[in-house]
Amino acid sequence: MNLKRSLVFVSLLGVSLPVVAGDINNIKALSQPNFRLLSEDLGAALSYKPLTPTAPLGITGFDLGIAATSTKLQNSSVFTTAGGGDHSSVIVPSLRLNKGLPFGIDVGVMYSSVPSTNIQLVGGELRYAIVSGGAATPAIGIRGSYTKLSGVDQLELNTRGVDLSISKGFLMFTPYGGIGKVWVASTPVGIPALSKESFSSNKVFVGLNMNFGLTNLAFEADKTGDASSFGAKLGFRF
Repeated sequence: MNLKRSLVFVSLLGVSLPVVAGDINNIKALSQPNFRLLSEDLGAALSYKPLTPTAPLGITGFDLGIAATSTKLQNSSVFTTAGGGDHSSVIVPSLRLNKGLPFGIDVGVMYSSVPSTNIQLVGGELRYAIVSGGAATPAIGIRGSYTKLSGVDQLELNTRGVDLSISKGFLMFTPYGGIGKVWVASTPVGIPALSKESFSSNKVFVGLNMNFGLTNLAFEADKTGDASSFGAKLGFRF
């Protein structure tokens, strides 16, 4: 029980860490190359992070959780110029819900409103377990995901992703990992000097989920393009 309480405290601390302070409201100050760099950082930070193992929840199962991800900015000076504040990382807290459906299909949704900024984010996933997994076999699944930025008047940004993942449970522990691709579409709004940027980035992630009865904890490391992210989620599974 002491381990459980300690891990819960760590997860809640991750959600309550100071977040980026500052509205992204000065994109017009960027050159086109710098707008591309900003788009790459935001695409990595705001793309969908699974924070869940591959095995399907089942038709009666669902997972409700709170999470936080921290992405190290590769171009922090550009982020500062755009109005985002003088920070080296973007921390995104979120609410998440995953629900199991028939035939090895899971759906998930997430919502984030980053305090002290104009960054809001909605996203979702659809995952299909090619192999559901069992006592002797891992679960293997394919996922499609989508996120959309809102609240930033000068920017329209969305990401689309696809990944192949695998997980295998051992007692209370379920390690998982995957590889995939993320497509980013970033459009300046009301800034004639800048043009839309569309590009793709490779993605790789690994994580560990731990079950404590109805409570589960997930920790995940992600690399999308050149940017690294780390996340934690406290969830309740039924």
